Amino acid sequence: MMHRLHFLPEVEDDAFAAYVWYEAKSTGLGEDLLRMFYAKAGEISRNPLLFTRVHKEFRRCLLRRFPYAIYFTVTDGTILILGLFHCARDPQGVTAASSTRHA
Repeated sequence: MMHRLHFLPEVEDDAFAAYVWYEAKSTGLGEDLLRMFYAKAGEISRNPLLFTRVHKEFRRCLLRRFPYAIYFTVTDGTILILGLFHCARDPQGVTAASSTRHA
């Protein structure tokens, strides 16, 4: 069963910032990151409960090859992608950022 997938507007900013950083390091690497991000988003929409619950209702999907995680929630068949965060960031910032984004 495919779930409805929604992205917070700020997720595009997260993805674009990561894209720019990787493209500056090596041409095409940013494109690889975006492909991985959208492929993982597709996996999440097919089976969101497969991914680890990390805090309350927040789940995490790690990207292969890149040190990033997609954080999301699942409610009534809808998946809300909250952000694409670098794994070196403080995990407390994930919940804090999503709280301000939901407001």
